[in-house]
Amino acid sequence: MSDSTRLREAAATLQAFRESTHPAVSLARDVVWVLAVVGGIALVLFAVSGTWPAVVTVESESMVPHMNVGDLVLVVDLERYGAFQTWAEGNRSGYASFGDYGDVIIYRPNGETSINPFIHRAMVYVDAQAVAQSPLAQYYDDPHGGYITKGDNNPVIDQGAYLPGVGVLEPVKGEWIVGKALFAVPLIGYIPLHITEFAVLVIVIIVVHDFVLKRRKGEK
Repeated sequence: MSDSTRLREAAATLQAFRESTHPAVSLARDVVWVLAVVGGIALVLFAVSGTWPAVVTVESESMVPHMNVGDLVLVVDLERYGAFQTWAEGNRSGYASFGDYGDVIIYRPNGETSINPFIHRAMVYVDAQAVAQSPLAQYYDDPHGGYITKGDNNPVIDQGAYLPGVGVLEPVKGEWIVGKALFAVPLIGYIPLHITEFAVLVIVIIVVHDFVLKRRKGEK
């Protein structure tokens, strides 16, 4: 079979898929359309942010009042749209974001990928020697350098706290950081929190819409 024949057959199959009125084919076409739109949005977000995930949802009140549950946060590379600064650096330079000095980072606690990342402010960077000489040393067998982080609404820093399934939280290594928060959109984050239900709802709406259109055409 020649390449031109294969191309004609593929084009014919695609044309039949696009024009078929069979309910199963119509549903498959709608699902493909939804997936294509979602994929396109994901690609645009990645191009803009340079990170993945490019958006995260605030799921706790640890950053209140500067971030609230349900906020959708755009995550960008640390050095994109301005140099990254900790709270200590921002306090000296005057740089602030989300109502306080320094940047808010999105990071994976202890590098763990099985849980959702934390969205907390980077307070200061400390080297391994400083950690070993600090009260935090009692929590770690092998102290290492990293960022000290804290939720704006929390009374204490993250490091030294115990997280079930992860252990005692350590200073944040650079490779554990997903990115920094650029801005947040209120309430929109509830959609990713219920993405399965939202996708099902969109597909149901499309199916019902197609059914209504076909019925009207039949009546005419």
